[in-house]
Amino acid sequence: MTALYRWPLRLASLAACLLCWQLAATARLDLGLITFSYVPTPGAVLEAAWQLVHSSKLLAHLSSSLARVFAGYLAAAVLGVLLGLAIGRSRWAEYSLLPPLEVLRPIPAVAWIPLAILMFPSAELSMVFITFTGALFPILLNTVHGVEGVDPRLVASARSLGAGRLAILREVVLPGAAPSIVTGLAIGMGTSWFCLVTAEMISGQFGIGYYTWESYTLQNYPDIVVGMLLIGLLGMGSSGLVKRLGGLVTPWYRTGRNA
Repeated sequence: MTALYRWPLRLASLAACLLCWQLAATARLDLGLITFSYVPTPGAVLEAAWQLVHSSKLLAHLSSSLARVFAGYLAAAVLGVLLGLAIGRSRWAEYSLLPPLEVLRPIPAVAWIPLAILMFPSAELSMVFITFTGALFPILLNTVHGVEGVDPRLVASARSLGAGRLAILREVVLPGAAPSIVTGLAIGMGTSWFCLVTAEMISGQFGIGYYTWESYTLQNYPDIVVGMLLIGLLGMGSSGLVKRLGGLVTPWYRTGRNA
């Protein structure tokens, strides 16, 4: 689909969602299982967003959340890729490292919060840790999947030509696993935002998650939606940035689907 048709379709879908939101909130629609009686209209949310932009709070909330996300995410990216390469290439690493990681993987971010508060001397470090745990497992598992998906014939061919382990890793395994690694990095960025917001709702003093939760406790309903939209935009933008950077380092990889 060309850009001539793609962008109008995207804008039309957004407009349709806004229209449905406006109608449901204005009519205070009550469907029994779900009610829009207290949901603010798009106009009220836009007004609240305008007030936030012109206040001194926005920069403090944004800078706090961005610093926590990228600190935890970068640590998770480095460790997740290294562990994924080791587990994908070594049976010993797979048998010794993967079982405890698989036990830890299903634990939700909320369950880590009490232990993180006890483990780390400051709330800031505990929030970074929770962000780290959220991003680690998507990166790790996608790296393992990418490494294990490399054609063994390519590895055998490189070995027959005299390539050592490091050369095979650099010239065969990493290029072959790179698309899967990039996918894991993009997913990890999204889950890091999810986990950070959860942590900020409980332990934070600044941040988008804290702002959203504070708005709920104060019954500032338009501000809740503003916080949610900020989280969505920041998550979408940062994940898109990771994908774009990944596309630059994997020019040989094409999905065959237009963006």
